[in-house]
Amino acid sequence: MKKITINNTDLEIAPVCFGGNVFGWTLNENQSFDILDKYIDLGFNFIDTADTYAWWVNGTGGQSEEIIGKWIKSRNSRDNIVIATKVGSETKEHGFDISKKHILKSADESLKRLGVEQIDLYYTHFDDNRTPIEETLSAYQELIEAGKIKYIAASNLTPERLMQSFNIAEQNNLPKYVALQPHYNLMERENFESNYTPLVSQFNLSVFPYWSLASGFLTGKYRTKEDLSKSQRGGAAEKYLNEKGTAVLGALDIVANKHNTTQASIALAWLINNPLITAPIASATNENQLKAIAEAPNLILDDEDISILNNASQY
Repeated sequence: MKKITINNTDLEIAPVCFGGNVFGWTLNENQSFDILDKYIDLGFNFIDTADTYAWWVNGTGGQSEEIIGKWIKSRNSRDNIVIATKVGSETKEHGFDISKKHILKSADESLKRLGVEQIDLYYTHFDDNRTPIEETLSAYQELIEAGKIKYIAASNLTPERLMQSFNIAEQNNLPKYVALQPHYNLMERENFESNYTPLVSQFNLSVFPYWSLASGFLTGKYRTKEDLSKSQRGGAAEKYLNEKGTAVLGALDIVANKHNTTQASIALAWLINNPLITAPIASATNENQLKAIAEAPNLILDDEDISILNNASQY
């Protein structure tokens, strides 16, 4: 599979990233191992997680990193994968926190759970809106100098704080974010396209959208309220059961039928075909879902396909 280099790094990744929020939540350890094995066998190599996944299950999180760490050790696969994890999210034990003290402590805990010596891509997961930017970036600098993390990235920062981070990094010779992880998909276009694309271009950021399938809505399996009970995660898709959602699913049906593939593959291909997007993040809990991920990078959408999808999802 053709690999892509993350901008301003030496990290080479496949064009779809596996979202590790399902590990320790909707997948147990054995199921997680199985899906990771299949994902790697398909030629992919990029795994995204966070120190707090899945805190909504046990109150603190850590299960996802632990499962990934056990899998890496059992498969001796560290050299074949790129690992991204995050710091700063809340749990039942603490609020959002990107203070230096919390970052340094959390990084060591993530390294231990993952069983690795270095994290490839370390995200500011959420902003606490109180820690000075210099403090956060200096913590990352300390971790980079210690060899504990390689590069840093940002998720869920406002455009203003993201811009300030680059200005402060430049002024103080501190590390700069190399990537952005925004909430972006066919149902959620406006915020990214209106507020973040100028920054992506200005700072040459790689972009890894999360919730690429809109909490599963873009797979087409949730078309009525009755459908929401089909999955443990179905409730998150309820907000899309509206006129726009119906239009987007109709467009996905048309394009999927044309290419003889699934709605999920088309939704991911729409992201991959966007020159600003480096690799969407998607989770899978079974082989059919993984097949949809695997097909997406090979789909070439023509101007008509893009137009159909863009018109249905316009804001």
